[in-house]
Amino acid sequence: MHKKPFSLVLHNPEIPGNTGSIGRTCVALGIELILIKPYGFEISEKSVRRAGLDYWKHLNLKEYSNWESFLDSEKPTRESLFFFSKKASKHIFQAQFHPKSYLIFGSETKGLPGFLREEFPENFVELPMFSSQIRSLNLANTATTAAYECLRQLNL
Repeated sequence: MHKKPFSLVLHNPEIPGNTGSIGRTCVALGIELILIKPYGFEISEKSVRRAGLDYWKHLNLKEYSNWESFLDSEKPTRESLFFFSKKASKHIFQAQFHPKSYLIFGSETKGLPGFLREEFPENFVELPMFSSQIRSLNLANTATTAAYECLRQLNL
């Protein structure tokens, strides 16, 4: 892919293995990974590299110190922001992705901060879960699923 079709964004990721796995997916799909600090780990940790294997060096990675610096640098439109949360009222299949979308995921234990839901309530989507036995899905699995749905919608 020559142009950036979309980006995966991790807001305050806590588990290095998930970040490494998501980075590997990004390399496979030719998309960038954006990380917003703080992290629950050091980006240089062996567990991040192990999950990303030897692909990590090929990752198009951007890091931001906070949400505001992400907004200032990326300058996304409201319509380009897609926040993933189990508390969303809209399923991923109702979302209409477009080029230059940002698929945004929160930390594994806390999810996305409340101020984002207050500011962008219409931009929240979820992956459907039909069992009451499951509290949440793994972050790496969710991000990969969302990335492939976005690719499908963009006909890439």
